[in-house]
Amino acid sequence: QVQLVESGGGLVQAGGSLRLSCAASGRTFSTYFMGWYRQAPGKEREFVAAINWSGDTTRYVDYVKGRFTISRDNAKNTVYLQMNSLKHEETAVYYCAASTTLQAIVGGSPGLWGQGTQVTVSS
Repeated sequence: QVQLVESGGGLVQAGGSLRLSCAASGRTFSTYFMGWYRQAPGKEREFVAAINWSGDTTRYVDYVKGRFTISRDNAKNTVYLQMNSLKHEETAVYYCAASTTLQAIVGGSPGLWGQGTQVTVSS
C-alpha cells in the first residue's frame, strides 16, 4: 500500500509560482498513476493533473494547461506539481492521489489520497 504526504503549499501572490511535492512510501510507487486534485472552500474536490508511471503521459484540466506541470521522480518516490501564474481563485487545499489506472485518477476515484496541503493565492 502506498502512503502519500504532500508538502510545498503556502501563501503566494497572484501571478506567482509554487511547487508542490508528494512523497510516497512503498516499493510499488513506480507502478502507480499519480495525480493532483484541489478543493476550494465551499466547493467540491476537482481534478487538476495526472501522470502515468513512466512520466510520458500527462493529463490536465483545461484551465491549468500551460501554467501547471506535473512530473515525477520514481527514484525519489515523489511526484511534483509546478504551478505558475497562480490566480486568486486557485486558493485551495491540494491533494495528491494515486491509483493503478489513469481512468480512476482522472475520473475522481483514485483510491489513495494524501492529507492535503494548503495553497493560498493573495489577490
